[in-house]
Amino acid sequence: MTTSFKVDLRRGMVVVGKWKQGRYRVERLLGEGANGKVYLVQRDRSWYAMKLGLDALDLQSEINVLQSIAKQKQYGQESFLFDVDDLYGPDGKEYPFYIMRYVLGSKLDDYLKQHGSEWFPLVGLNLLGKLTKLHQAGWVFGDLKVENVLVADYGHVELVDFGGVTAAGKAVRQFTEIYDRGYWNEGSRSADPSYDLFSFGVLCIQLHEPKRLHQLTVELLPQNRSAMELIQIAESSSVLKPVAGWLRKAFAGQYSDAGEASAAWRLLMHRRDTHRSSATPGWLKGLAALSAVLLGTSVYWLIRNVL
Repeated sequence: MTTSFKVDLRRGMVVVGKWKQGRYRVERLLGEGANGKVYLVQRDRSWYAMKLGLDALDLQSEINVLQSIAKQKQYGQESFLFDVDDLYGPDGKEYPFYIMRYVLGSKLDDYLKQHGSEWFPLVGLNLLGKLTKLHQAGWVFGDLKVENVLVADYGHVELVDFGGVTAAGKAVRQFTEIYDRGYWNEGSRSADPSYDLFSFGVLCIQLHEPKRLHQLTVELLPQNRSAMELIQIAESSSVLKPVAGWLRKAFAGQYSDAGEASAAWRLLMHRRDTHRSSATPGWLKGLAALSAVLLGTSVYWLIRNVL
């Protein structure tokens, strides 16, 4: 989705909350979406993320979601919220904002480019774990996409930008078309766990086959879009083929929630690791055995000559 949100905060600018007088120095823009921009800011030598909104009611709805999530201990997530206030922008207009803890990490695609695609199964498992806790608390993330997933050391995952988080059973508040099952003619935009899992499947394809996915969106007529097109990409991709069966079930809505999907994903990881451990030894074991024999022979003749 594009945004008509035009206000810009420059690096080094100090913004002051209208009501609580909180002072924040702007470092840089972290990202932007349909309903606002997120900046990295500093206060008292601590770093935070500032979500600056265009519409007070829209941003307040997002704040209410975050506050509700924070009260549900089963989600296992400390409160994102640190401050809520209004500020005057460079244009003299008043804008609502809230301050949340800053999540240190890299965007999902950047992390895999830097550390290698072999981290993808673990990162995927950790992301499903985050969705599991959210679903158990009665929420659906809604706007799951590459830009809204940050990855830290050892594949630790954090979800960011909760603008699309929606109570189960209601219409998804915010979504990105290419990740939306309605866009692919595979279901409604009602918030349920399978909505997130469909988006997760598209995310997998976006990470590994972005050009082919983009080509589908350009070439297919809206009425011809379907999950089968996505599955065909997965089955013909060397990276995605091992999880193609999992993706087929996710696109068909056959997992009850992220917990069940996570267990199936973990089983695939286990099978892959088992296969690797049993398939690798062939020539490698033979080479190691030969090296041991040659080493033993050399030592034998060395000792014999010394004696």
